[in-house]
Amino acid sequence: MRGDYLFTSESVSEGHPDKVSDQISDAIVDLFLSKDPEARIACETLTTTQLVVLAGEIRCKGVYENGAWAPGAQAEIEKTVRDTVKRIGYEQDGFHWEKFEFINRLHGQSAHIAQGVDAADNKDEGAGDQGIMFGYATDETPDLMPATLYYSHKILERMAADRHSGAAPFLEPDAKSQVTLRYEGSLPVAATAVVVSTQHAPGYDEGDKEAELHAYVKRVIAEVIPPVLLRETVYYINPTGSFEIGGPDGDAGLTGRKIIVDTYGGASPHGGGAFSGKDPTKVDRSAAYITRYLAKNVVAAGLATRCTIQIAYAIGVSEPLSLYVDTHDTGTVGDDRIEQAIKGIAKLGGLTPRAIRTHLGLNKPIYQPTAAYGHFGRKAEGDFFPWERLDLVDDLKAAFA
Repeated sequence: MRGDYLFTSESVSEGHPDKVSDQISDAIVDLFLSKDPEARIACETLTTTQLVVLAGEIRCKGVYENGAWAPGAQAEIEKTVRDTVKRIGYEQDGFHWEKFEFINRLHGQSAHIAQGVDAADNKDEGAGDQGIMFGYATDETPDLMPATLYYSHKILERMAADRHSGAAPFLEPDAKSQVTLRYEGSLPVAATAVVVSTQHAPGYDEGDKEAELHAYVKRVIAEVIPPVLLRETVYYINPTGSFEIGGPDGDAGLTGRKIIVDTYGGASPHGGGAFSGKDPTKVDRSAAYITRYLAKNVVAAGLATRCTIQIAYAIGVSEPLSLYVDTHDTGTVGDDRIEQAIKGIAKLGGLTPRAIRTHLGLNKPIYQPTAAYGHFGRKAEGDFFPWERLDLVDDLKAAFA
């Protein structure tokens, strides 16, 4: 392992056009799961100048059955979409929650997909698709996340909170951040570069107003990143100069285009599948959540300081095809033994799609909060972010007692 290197991760705000799309898609997932916990949803969203388009496949009792919408269902969908954009804060000439054109092209789920996924007779529920999923954890931060991504998220979360509260009225919803850290061994020792590009009100690209914006961003960075890491930092704040036109008006947004922001900032492999817009029978989502849960508990149990876990499925098949653990030479026991310990924990139910959903309680409307500032490294609270719980630590320790 290299002893001295630079590593970088980026984040994007809730107002980034791709994140607007993710939040709309997950708002639709939550809407349908609130009506039918067994709903099937694959909702893609396109956002651009004064336009939002939904497309995808659904099945939901009381909302869409036998090829037809229930009375009032389409109006409720449109209200959910507009409310999501309003909450984010878009009231601009090029994208306004009340004025954009809305097109709904959701339709019924393919019967051929349904027959492979649904449980029937003595057949257990199958995976909603083939694929490989990865989970990761590291002891770099209290949330067991890569520090580069952790700080990138925190900068934008703080700026969004100030925008919503009115503490920073010159900020508009769209923003990006990027943090580069220098590592010695496995420890971050310095932030060598921090990039923040934020959409702003007119006039904040020159003179005293530009200076005010730059000073504000530097203050946020200083309050998020520990001072000991900021001794050699170079700052890049709105390096293009002006950033007035942003969001879906500045760049079209699509669901699922920020999968590295959503996960580990590039510090871990990624299977390629996006999360937002998908119900939990889609293992792109649920298996990525369970592998994060497993990796986080492995690190929290003291079995390693870094852990990557891969799992694989075939569409329509309930049992996973493989489980792979890599502790990157930081493990206190063999990786193969950790694999066997995970397989031996009865309450995980063999990591079938149904067992994952049951153990983590995923058939609930809990997904819109995941669609900005990362699906991982969040606080497990009530029904939300259950994959961040550390309730498997004792089971893992017991396996090696």
